[in-house]
Amino acid sequence: MFIYVNGEIVKKEEAVISPFDHGFLYGMGLFETFRVYNGHPFLLDTHIARLNEGLKVLNIEKQFTRAEVCNALRVLLDANGFINAYIRFNVSAGLGEVGLQVEPYREPNVLIFAKPLPDAGEMAEKKAILLQLKRNTPEGLTRLKSHHYMNNLLAKREIGSSTEVEGIFLTAEGSIAEGIVSNIFWKKGNTIYTPSIATGILNGITRQFILQSAKRLGMGVEEGLFQAEEVMGAEEIFVTNSIQEIVPIKEFEGHTMPGRSGLFVKKLHQIYRESCSLLWSIE
Repeated sequence: MFIYVNGEIVKKEEAVISPFDHGFLYGMGLFETFRVYNGHPFLLDTHIARLNEGLKVLNIEKQFTRAEVCNALRVLLDANGFINAYIRFNVSAGLGEVGLQVEPYREPNVLIFAKPLPDAGEMAEKKAILLQLKRNTPEGLTRLKSHHYMNNLLAKREIGSSTEVEGIFLTAEGSIAEGIVSNIFWKKGNTIYTPSIATGILNGITRQFILQSAKRLGMGVEEGLFQAEEVMGAEEIFVTNSIQEIVPIKEFEGHTMPGRSGLFVKKLHQIYRESCSLLWSIE
């Protein structure tokens, strides 16, 4: 398998960066994960916009354009022979001395990883359980999709290796936050509920797409601070991310839920499937 490293395509076994990279030493780096559907990088412009804003926060002097990213993706996908793929687009701060740096990072390392995926199919279902481990607060004013992932890794260890379970974080104050690798939503009546970004969650790209889609379907949308008890009475629950798409929850803390038979999640999945090979941004 090949990966992209600073403009070159190399075998994954040959890819290297310096131990003085501050992405390694201090976690100064960001990444975006997204899917390519039949050669189309779904919502790429929105992913790039989030990445570029995060780079400003980390004082990394690099901004990306659609043309630049698409060219890199084309070369990488061609080298691997992929049409449908998982993409991790990673930007690490670059070289620095040992010690905390105040000056801008001007030569970041850019790495792109690709893994093959099958054609998009039906929705998978999961069970959801509340984690004992609390969601940590963002390192800065808002949560970035950064290299700081220990909270997520410890949470994954808590629930084990099963791919059929998603752990749901609570904040230290007891509010529903997000999944280990997902955002969470639930439906009651004609309203969709999801935790506010004020809880410190990542404002996921798929999260944004779902909120917009719900509004277009005439649904009310409420973002706020919610206790776990408020989720128990939901008609449908689902979690989202850019790789797994929309994942209906069939059981929440032992309470049976409709899962993939839920009518609303079916409608959202139809919209998602109609859009994933076409859209560049959340309109």
